[in-house]
Amino acid sequence: MQTDTITAISTPLGEGGVSTVRISGDDAFEIAKTVFKSKNNKDLSKMQGYTAAFGKVYDGEELLDDAVALVFRAPKSYTGEDTVEISVHGGTHLIRRVLRSVINAGARLAEGGEFTKRAFLNGKMSLTEAESVMNLISAKSDRALNIATKNKEGALSKKIKNMTDKLLYLVSEISVYSDFPEDETLCISEDDFLVSLKEIYTDLETLVSDYDKGKLIIEGINTVIVGSPNAGKSTLMNLLSKTKRSIVTSIAGTTRDVVEQTAKVGDYTLLLADTAGIHETTDEVEQIGIEQAILRLETADLCLAVFDTSVPATSDDKALIEKTKNKPTLLVLNKNDLNSAKEEYYETLGLPFVKISALTGEGEKELVEQITKLLKLNELDPNAEMLSNERQYQTVQRAKNSVNEAILALESSVTLDAVGILIDDALAALLELDGKRITNEVADEVFRNFCVGK
Repeated sequence: MQTDTITAISTPLGEGGVSTVRISGDDAFEIAKTVFKSKNNKDLSKMQGYTAAFGKVYDGEELLDDAVALVFRAPKSYTGEDTVEISVHGGTHLIRRVLRSVINAGARLAEGGEFTKRAFLNGKMSLTEAESVMNLISAKSDRALNIATKNKEGALSKKIKNMTDKLLYLVSEISVYSDFPEDETLCISEDDFLVSLKEIYTDLETLVSDYDKGKLIIEGINTVIVGSPNAGKSTLMNLLSKTKRSIVTSIAGTTRDVVEQTAKVGDYTLLLADTAGIHETTDEVEQIGIEQAILRLETADLCLAVFDTSVPATSDDKALIEKTKNKPTLLVLNKNDLNSAKEEYYETLGLPFVKISALTGEGEKELVEQITKLLKLNELDPNAEMLSNERQYQTVQRAKNSVNEAILALESSVTLDAVGILIDDALAALLELDGKRITNEVADEVFRNFCVGK
């Protein structure tokens, strides 16, 4: 592990009340003393942890600003190392000057996620807890924040440890039995083994099956809005996003490109894509827009298929329903505010639908309820442990497959030595999941996506 001292801006760039530079490593105090002078001549290296000093920050002999220095002593800091955080008035140029001064004093610019990586390597948090830090930062809803907070507090780590301890016990039992096969006092109950393995398998299966739904909450629901020209797609986009992101006119075919916007809908985040009207056309530009719409449809988590119920269903409308049948699709029966809205064709299809007026907002609450029901998000236990990224998912999947093979082997009277190898494989996957057995390459990949200041 590197023991040099690192630094980075740990607050967002821009104008604001306060901006902070973080310094962490063996020489954090000495480097901080070079750029920061306290008003009362306090020596940062002699201050107790969790204390602050007011003073001024310099770049060489040049005064930059008033500043506050916070001192954290190893191992009781975020990284587990000696750490100093210097805060000045918020301003992009000013905080960059402070950072440059710290680097000139001997610190190295931190890599993405290096502070949190050091926290992991110094045993301050498990790998799943470290990964939850970025989920906390990027949380777009209360549900996503709740998942990230629980994982940061160790809920998933505790679940993993529980399964790991059970697997370790089974492996040790097999090991002792294999070393002393003639000792009649060492008797392994295969029935008890099966019960334990099936309990572990059930826990792993729950984590795997909840992942897709949890991912929608954490990352947002990739949602495409499709429909015929003038069905009200752009009006729906504007209603959900609470902005006038899409241009709305009475002219059919106004939207010709994909228009994107993030919308907070209920407890969830929709990553909306308003697309060109899907219909038969000879217009070359429209055809390109329609192709893009169909492409978005193929990769979406949710399709909102909008139909104008003030007019009879057209062949284009019916063709669109065929295109959406392999995707989670909600039929949005729009223009319900018009007296002429009486088209009932869509209600006879046996597909999920909701009646709304995108113009007036009527039916918006029902729309959110139908989305939740369609994606089965209401089935998620808000207090359950949850995987938060693809790495975790793939690792648990490996463990689940190995445990399943061990169960099948035991039921087929395969020797315990062979069963033990499969349990070892499952154990290795879970140890990798929480970072207890992990390669440098995997660790680098996990932290590469972190922001520099974290």
